[in-house]
Amino acid sequence: MKRLLLTTLILTTALSFATAPAQAGFFADQKAKIEYRRELKNEQNKLENIIKTQLEYSNAHNLEGLAALYTEDFMNNDGYNKKLYMSLVQDTWDTYSDITYDAVIEEMEIENNYATITTRETAVATVTNNEEMIEATGELYSKGKCIYYLTKVGEDWKIRSEQILEERTALKYGDARFTDIDLITPNQVAAGSEYSASLKLNLPKDAVVIASIGKERMVYPQVKCDEVFRKLPEDQVLERVFKANTENLNEYTVASVGITRTEPESESVVRVYMSGLAILMTRVNVIPQNNFIKFEEKDAEKI
Repeated sequence: MKRLLLTTLILTTALSFATAPAQAGFFADQKAKIEYRRELKNEQNKLENIIKTQLEYSNAHNLEGLAALYTEDFMNNDGYNKKLYMSLVQDTWDTYSDITYDAVIEEMEIENNYATITTRETAVATVTNNEEMIEATGELYSKGKCIYYLTKVGEDWKIRSEQILEERTALKYGDARFTDIDLITPNQVAAGSEYSASLKLNLPKDAVVIASIGKERMVYPQVKCDEVFRKLPEDQVLERVFKANTENLNEYTVASVGITRTEPESESVVRVYMSGLAILMTRVNVIPQNNFIKFEEKDAEKI
């Protein structure tokens, strides 16, 4: 019995020596994984803080603080550099003094010193109309989806580019604030291809509506599109077909809607007045043409 116990003890000791290197390797791997997860979480917190700080500066209309979050060579997918981009931000704040922003992070990826953050964003504001056609306070609502591309600068992250995937903005006055109005366009199209833009409304039968749909290329200074107003058809849908530019510039489709009503002033006089006004914009990203791809007929046979 003693010999058996001794033999068992020797085997157990030998086994412990045999497995020691394996155990050491196992614990080293676990320690490395824990350290990686800790570092990853730390970087994720930093990236989340970038979006949080961006919101704080934007809602406080702090341009200097906001600009510090971006690299000096920043460029977005519309070709706007940092100087122009910040100038347009300031113009927005000057126009809509009470504009407020919100953002929700949908996805985040980190690859060494580079990262991407995908967000869903909204902006709301009010504005007093200075035009004589309608005296009312306007309401602005904008929503979009954006990808931020960030790079590591020292121990900090900074935004080096952004790509706006979706963007829809509506500015409504008077009766238009309480009206369902939708401007439907594709999010992206190929350069030089045709696409349609549809304006749909849901209005009372006693309202007379005139509307127009145009498109603008994203250039600076902005070139306003020509407006051709038409009376809305009975089905309350207005549609136009556009051809995307071949200059590889992103575009906006822009719809203007005017709602008029009549009101009797006397037995023989009827007053016609503008009761609502709306301007809607949707982004159409134009996929650039690649003129250096050669596609031969033998390639087509393989498809």
